[in-house]
Amino acid sequence: MTTSRIIKKYPNRRLYDTEISSYITLEEIRQLVLDNEEFEVRDAKTGEDLTRSVLLQIISEYEDRGQPMFTSKLLSQIIRFYGDSMQGFMGAYLERSLQVFLDQQTQFRSQLNNMLGQGPWSMLNDLTERNMDMWKSMQQGFLTAAASSMRGNAPDTGERPKKDSKS
Repeated sequence: MTTSRIIKKYPNRRLYDTEISSYITLEEIRQLVLDNEEFEVRDAKTGEDLTRSVLLQIISEYEDRGQPMFTSKLLSQIIRFYGDSMQGFMGAYLERSLQVFLDQQTQFRSQLNNMLGQGPWSMLNDLTERNMDMWKSMQQGFLTAAASSMRGNAPDTGERPKKDSKS
């Protein structure tokens, strides 16, 4: 069982990392998040869990810099869910949606890296082969449909008509 790293928050707003026995900044806590480190922020006096409020503080500071991620409209919509009967479902829904997005992003990056790892001629050959396969398949479909229409029959399924046993 892994234990969470404990960060103590003191009344003077300073954050103390008990693992490295040193004061740290919000930026260093952000780095823990980026590194997928498990941690908890606890009030040094009461032991109350302050992790969410510190994470919200980091988000707030980043929203004030440069290009915000959350529009006023989005934040208003989120606020409307507080006190609503759907409030309990909203957090889990957002969490799952974001996980799906992250999984798709990882898959896209992996595919992009695979493509970029190839030389330009190799990529061009792969693309040409795929296009030729699609073209052949499409052409075969047209030919099958044209032959069926000329015979006035349904498309050929490869089955032969059964011979009448009386002949």
